[in-house]
Amino acid sequence: MPAKADGRRRLLLDLLRDGPLPVRQLATALGVSAVTVRRDVEALSSTGRLSRAQGRVARTDPGDDEGPVIGMLVPAIDRHHGELIRGAREAVARAGARLVLGVCGDAPGAAQSQLGLLVDAGATGVLLAPRWPAQGVQPADETPVLGPGMPAVLVERRGEPGTALAGLDSVRTDHAHGIGLALRHLAARGRRRIGLLTDPGSPVSATLLAGHRELVGALGLAGPRCASVEELATAAAAGQLDAAVVHPDEDALRLLQAAQALGLDVPRDLALVAYGDDVAALADVPLTAVSLPRASVGEAAATLLLRRLGAGDGASEALDGPYRHLDLLPRLYVRVSCGDHLDGAAARPA
Repeated sequence: MPAKADGRRRLLLDLLRDGPLPVRQLATALGVSAVTVRRDVEALSSTGRLSRAQGRVARTDPGDDEGPVIGMLVPAIDRHHGELIRGAREAVARAGARLVLGVCGDAPGAAQSQLGLLVDAGATGVLLAPRWPAQGVQPADETPVLGPGMPAVLVERRGEPGTALAGLDSVRTDHAHGIGLALRHLAARGRRRIGLLTDPGSPVSATLLAGHRELVGALGLAGPRCASVEELATAAAAGQLDAAVVHPDEDALRLLQAAQALGLDVPRDLALVAYGDDVAALADVPLTAVSLPRASVGEAAATLLLRRLGAGDGASEALDGPYRHLDLLPRLYVRVSCGDHLDGAAARPA
């Protein structure tokens, strides 16, 4: 849930420490609507702390720079990373520290450059969620991440076993558990031909593919892996599958529409589980979905880093080893799209 107004406004001011930002980017990072941000901006502007010009919001006061600085490297500020950032910011703010963002995008060398800027901004530890290839981290990917030589926690990332990256603290979602929840739920409802569609550019994709392949075999199921919504809908219309797990949930909504256009009934002819729960509940047939603990991952990563630094709540028991790999479990929210007929669209955790 979004922070209450006072806490949210403190986070808003913290977001603007490094310069002006658009309202929509602030809304994404805070996990609230643009209307809510505009209301907060108006309230803070009335006290002289913020100003707005040309669609961007800026601080008019220097703020309190006391306390440790935590850097956070992300590839983009979108829905997914915005939740990670929000969770991290709340943990950092509670510790009396502040979070400084570095957004690296896709440009070669951008991660290393952004990490340098975080160091220049006074960061004494860093949360790392760089953009890594979906097929796995290569040795060259380690260099920019390890370069600053300061305490670091990987966020929704983990290095290959035995590498220097794998020796860092990390916090991530257990996607193997997530795909297992989805497949076992469908199998328990008699579905035997369960397809999978996943975004090939996502670092989650390899884990979902491996989990699907392993469990389909272990449970005695069949299950084609499809390359597009259209291919999956066509396979369902041809009777080649009777269920599907789709990542991300925006594509699950597209599949629902494509299946209905081909005359299929969901869930009678095709049961659907969305992997991700951003918009799954908004479908005309509310979609059962695997909900990912993004904000909790960001919060846990920041808390672990603060303890490693001996800051905030962990100041009296700073971690000095061993390093930790934490996996947070997603949850399955059951709605209507698998034949689980509930009252209305209300979801319940499985």
